[in-house]
Amino acid sequence: MMHILIVDDEPLALSRLRRLLAEIPGCEVVGEALNGREALQKYSQLKPDLLLLDIHMPEMGGLELAAELKLKSPQPAIVFCTAFDEHALQAFEQQALDYLLKPVRRERLIAALNKARQFLGLGSADAVQRKYLRSRVGEKVILIPMEEIYCVRAEDKYTIICHQGGDAIIDEPLKELEQEFAAEFLRIHRNTLVARDKIRGLHRDSKGQQHLLLEGTKLTPQVSRRNVAVIRDWLKEQ
Repeated sequence: MMHILIVDDEPLALSRLRRLLAEIPGCEVVGEALNGREALQKYSQLKPDLLLLDIHMPEMGGLELAAELKLKSPQPAIVFCTAFDEHALQAFEQQALDYLLKPVRRERLIAALNKARQFLGLGSADAVQRKYLRSRVGEKVILIPMEEIYCVRAEDKYTIICHQGGDAIIDEPLKELEQEFAAEFLRIHRNTLVARDKIRGLHRDSKGQQHLLLEGTKLTPQVSRRNVAVIRDWLKEQ
């Protein structure tokens, strides 16, 4: 379990981080502070593994606090959560593991937590791997289980999830999904990832184009020429 101290002078920002962290396994919020000085006191009392820091705060800001924390032994993990992108270089100079811009996205927070776990030696990053992808339609949020996804494709500025319930749009780039879920998805085209456990074979159409056959759906996503050999080799290994 990774113990976390949140440091921010904005109540709404504290509330959002606390809510996001409550949904992520493997972590626990042990305290909150409204500025750097209060955070130093609570650090001495609570000994958190990770601090999520704002930049601009009264009395002592996040960069000053990070400089103080560098002197601690053992050194805690530090991740900045701020509305200002111009301080990223200074943050990494203070050995921050990540720099998240507000409003903090759940996916980016999970990636930062993974980095912290690795830094702290608390176990595999897989411990907090997501089991769902989120799609938001207006005020409605839809959770799409990973095991129900057939493929993911990029179209214009959108990323579309094809799953058992239909199609859904998410705001995560295809490249980030490929990196995070390398064990689950296989790239078959520059704009398409396919769930490995749904692949059942290859099919050539009348125009000579190769398409994947997927279990449980009539979808037959096209395979680019450069990826056909990769798919064939992968099928041989199954």
